[in-house]
Amino acid sequence: MGHPSRTFLFHLEPEKGTTLQAQLRRMLVSAILDGQIPPGGALPSCRSLAQTLKIARNTVVLAYQDLVEEGFLIARERSGFFVNPEILGGRVRSNEAVGVAAETKAPILPAGPDWRARFCLNPGAQRNIVKPANWQDFPYPFIYGQVDQGMFPLAAWRECSRQALSVTAVRDWSKDRFAEDDPLLIEQIRTRLLPRRGVRVAPDEILVTVGAQNALYLIASLLFDRDTVFGIENPGYTDARNIASLHAGRVIGIGVDEQGMVLSSEFDSCDYAYVTPSHQFPTTVTMALERRHALLDRAAASDVVLIEDDYESELAHQGSPQPALKSLDRNNRVIFISSLSKTLAPGLRMGFMIGPAELIREARALRRLMIRHPAANNQRTVAMFLADGHHDALLRRLCNVYRERLAAAVTALVKHLPEFTVNLTAGGTALWIRGPKQLDMNVVEKEALKRGVVIEPGAVHFMAQPGPANYFRLGVSSISTDRIEPGIKLLAEAVREQMKQG
Repeated sequence: MGHPSRTFLFHLEPEKGTTLQAQLRRMLVSAILDGQIPPGGALPSCRSLAQTLKIARNTVVLAYQDLVEEGFLIARERSGFFVNPEILGGRVRSNEAVGVAAETKAPILPAGPDWRARFCLNPGAQRNIVKPANWQDFPYPFIYGQVDQGMFPLAAWRECSRQALSVTAVRDWSKDRFAEDDPLLIEQIRTRLLPRRGVRVAPDEILVTVGAQNALYLIASLLFDRDTVFGIENPGYTDARNIASLHAGRVIGIGVDEQGMVLSSEFDSCDYAYVTPSHQFPTTVTMALERRHALLDRAAASDVVLIEDDYESELAHQGSPQPALKSLDRNNRVIFISSLSKTLAPGLRMGFMIGPAELIREARALRRLMIRHPAANNQRTVAMFLADGHHDALLRRLCNVYRERLAAAVTALVKHLPEFTVNLTAGGTALWIRGPKQLDMNVVEKEALKRGVVIEPGAVHFMAQPGPANYFRLGVSSISTDRIEPGIKLLAEAVREQMKQG
């Protein structure tokens, strides 16, 4: 087949985040499994391959020895290294390998199933928040739900990961827990996270989830049917609305004022109501204590179960945070969900839900049928991160930085877009902004992208379709303070361009 080193082993990159030995090993494994080096085929000598790749001979020796130990290669004294003939055993061979003629490879078959007609659900057709997949490549990313990677305590996380990979820890979490969660993480949630919100529960009232959305889906799957009426703040969290619409018979919007969800006749008609009292999504308003008590009383009178999403409660920048609805709940009328995505990393997908033990028991059984449980090694790492106080330290740092960034954004908006109205917020990572009535922020978004500015139009958050086009969210969690004012200045240029054309 020719000399392997000349065909596929010339892409080693010293600047990559992996060692040259690891890169070489990965390429050799790929070449063997892909059949580029046939079973029984000889590999170049360590010396010749090292010279070809311009790397140390010892790097090649170690990679070869590693593959011998794992059964990919066979070492023969004075002959060199060869691909183990048995390494591809048990694999289905390709048509070429078994000698099937080219003209017999693709027989004409009857038409396949009409998959569109078979779908019972169409989540792909729902309205969703959309942002560029390469948003990180833009110099001014004013988007929500992402984190500034420069602020992540990488050294602390690595140390907790290292602890979670100790022999004792691996023996603990690698065994099948069936449907149970890591006891250490449950204890940290119960004693470290929930007391910050005034919530005190027993371990059997906690379930670890793959983020808040997973919790919402479990709740909807367990409790909703086509007779269910689900209420959500309007404007409100798009994915909560979408999840509910897949399961409930009717989804209705409930208005929002400067104190949060309005207690209206629409609320009284609901079986379940989703609420974000800490920082209302997307308007950022915080529900006053009086409204919280009134909401609980009204829910009891109308037999409404509340689903409290504790969205960004930990990112309070001024004053004392209001107690969670769950902490004021006296008759198990509140299901509490939360996530660590906004403080740790969205890619981690770690959250939890709190409810009466009988609900958590059924949610755990349903979760087992879906995913069994969130990855046990991640649960253990998060548990250690919480136990060692790293999360508390991170929260203090994030609050200081986000407070500074939001202040810079408000100042820049007043300067460059004085005709816009900004909802001031006591915390969180974003601003909810209303532009002149004739303005279409969907058009502005496209014009802003040309200038390197990423924003999120707000129409998608409204129940009405199309929703009001003059609202948008401005997130500050993934943009440095020094870029905020220049970015908003460019955004103002995009606004002027749209108003001129409109």
